[in-house]
Amino acid sequence: MPLIALTGGIASGKSTIARRLASHGAILVDADQIVRDVQAPGSAVLQRIAERFGDEVIAADGTLDRPALGARVFGEPEQLAALNAIVHPAVRAESQRRFDEAFARDDEAIVVYDVPLLVEARVDDPWDLIVVAHAPAAERLRRLVEIRGMDPKAAQERIDAQVSDDQRLAIADAVIDTSGSLDETEARTDALWERIRSR
Repeated sequence: MPLIALTGGIASGKSTIARRLASHGAILVDADQIVRDVQAPGSAVLQRIAERFGDEVIAADGTLDRPALGARVFGEPEQLAALNAIVHPAVRAESQRRFDEAFARDDEAIVVYDVPLLVEARVDDPWDLIVVAHAPAAERLRRLVEIRGMDPKAAQERIDAQVSDDQRLAIADAVIDTSGSLDETEARTDALWERIRSR
């Protein structure tokens, strides 16, 4: 019943790897989706965010106004720390609930936690394997601009706001190089899957 953390910088190909592992039968737990779920209208987390950052970060329909909140915390370490102190414990608790649920259903399950902020928030958790999706920053910038249509300056700011590639690679038990073709990335992911299955 391995519990695997999958991380990588923005536009690193992490989602491609996650989808491929899921196609082989891994149970995927998506940290970004959990963040959205714990911040849903009516949640205690959303109420605490509103209390801390003001009602202007709540949209007219009662959902979190992500751009408004982002504008409050981006480039503001103290504000970001305050937000993380609200969100991270709730995400940790909900992710653990989903891991436990998956293993309760199948004690042979291979659970993959797709988590962008592993280095920042969860690196010391008891993972059986940490997998890092890796592509050079220049390639990730190209993908953000050419594939996602982002402004180059904004794309570079997003990359710069994350931990460095070196920090991510330093915690890796396995690295999947995603700088080549989709077929190459999927083949490397398949090889990793076989390695996990044989453990």
